[in-house]
Amino acid sequence: MKYAKGVACLTKDIVALLAFDFPAEHWDHLRTSNPIESVFATVRYRTVRIKGALSQKSAKLMIFSLVRAASQKWRKLNGRNQLPRVIEGVKFTDGVALADAEESRAA
Repeated sequence: MKYAKGVACLTKDIVALLAFDFPAEHWDHLRTSNPIESVFATVRYRTVRIKGALSQKSAKLMIFSLVRAASQKWRKLNGRNQLPRVIEGVKFTDGVALADAEESRAA
């Protein structure tokens, strides 16, 4: 009752919000638990140890360096060849592109 407008907006767009229309190769990456938080875990770990003894400029430089170093260990995306299709807006159902599914049915 308190947030009637918010609830109405969410229920109106529930299908779009819960859609998972991505290639099957990308599912492992998309279903991870909080990927953004895991990226900054290293930064948080290091900055807590320093306890704010840095200037704002040196803190930004340190954080940038830590994220850059951490990015060297990131996994490459499975199915990178699917990215152009995702960007173009190709629709996927159950991990298969709709155009591919139609071609396989016709054959």
